Amino acid sequence: MTSYELAQVNISRMLEPIDSPLLANFVAALGRVNALADEADGFVWRLKEDGGYATGFRIFDDEWLLVNLSVWRDPKALDAYVYHPEHRAVMRRRREWFARPTEAMTVLWWVPAGHRPTPQEAQQKLTLLRAEGPTPEAFTMRTLFEPPAV
Repeated sequence: MTSYELAQVNISRMLEPIDSPLLANFVAALGRVNALADEADGFVWRLKEDGGYATGFRIFDDEWLLVNLSVWRDPKALDAYVYHPEHRAVMRRRREWFARPTEAMTVLWWVPAGHRPTPQEAQQKLTLLRAEGPTPEAFTMRTLFEPPAV
């Protein structure tokens, strides 16, 4: 019997390079925002480099895109983290650091428990969502699908 966990990726297009003064406040907040995720009920895993961040990963062969890829127990756990007051305070400032999206930048999908998605897998799911809209293989928080039947 296979159980499932919820994978999510969200990407953001930086207005300037990650080491620019414009993004300094965003970079300064990363440690606390990541710690909130790591400590959250229902958090399973997040993509990170040896230093604990994911700022070096890229998808769509685009050096201006930051990747946030994580796995959660279920949509309620992810939602609780997203709407945590400290996380929301940082995200309210996103227009200072990131371009306004013109297409889907976030996608969710179910993965077998223990599976750790790659940036390439995340790119495929985001491409699928952009092409077909929400499906059981790639969806959004507004259009959730149940995990596959076991």
